[in-house]
Amino acid sequence: MRWFRKIVIAASAVVAVVGSFIGSGAAGGTPIQDAAGGALSASSTAIAPAGPAFGIWSVIYVGLIAFAVWQFLPRRGDEVRHDRLAVPATLSLLLNAAWILSVQFGLLWLSEPIIVALLAVLAWTFVILRRTRPSGTVEAIVTDGTFGLYLGWVCVATAANTAAVLTAAGFQGFGLSQDVWGVVVALVAGAVGVLLAVSGHGRLAPSVSLGWGLAWVAVARLDGPLVSVPTAVAALVAVVVAVVVTLAVRTRAGWSAARSARAA
Repeated sequence: MRWFRKIVIAASAVVAVVGSFIGSGAAGGTPIQDAAGGALSASSTAIAPAGPAFGIWSVIYVGLIAFAVWQFLPRRGDEVRHDRLAVPATLSLLLNAAWILSVQFGLLWLSEPIIVALLAVLAWTFVILRRTRPSGTVEAIVTDGTFGLYLGWVCVATAANTAAVLTAAGFQGFGLSQDVWGVVVALVAGAVGVLLAVSGHGRLAPSVSLGWGLAWVAVARLDGPLVSVPTAVAALVAVVVAVVVTLAVRTRAGWSAARSARAA
């Protein structure tokens, strides 16, 4: 049964990587930022990140491939953990490819439930990782690090995708300006970063990728066709708050562990 799980995850990783190759435009398709009429470009909405932000996908895909390969290596101590991760990990890979295809075919409306489902699945994965311990440093980097980066980035991507879908549908923001909505969404993203930091006991990966995405939102709002200084400032404040809280929680957890070790 475990061999079946490993093969399914590996096959799903291949599907996700092929999907990313198509989404990059390298296979003759339209790059994601240009697909669906440019709805996901850096100038489409106030919360859209600048193009270089998407470079984090390369790191995430390398991590996902490493995770798929890691399944087959002989080791001890994490098989039960990976059994629990099998379903959400597989779903995240398939949903990733489905999101790319939906955008490539111009089905922007369909991309929204897909990316929301992807976010929910990654949150499920995060809960499993939080409740189980890695068997060693390599496992922590390959599994916890990869899915932590994945989750943090998809938080930002979901916000950007939602804004793009609403804008394409003609949503007028209840009369509020893009500056106002940009500030609100950026601060909400920062609050999500704080939530991940506290619930994850100071895990670095989600904070790093979420901060990366928000930082590039700030860059796009300061230099580009859609300038919004308030949004840029709010995004940078959100980055600082999320990172500071993460480091504070991580430091406190380290102190607690050290006190427990001395007491033992």
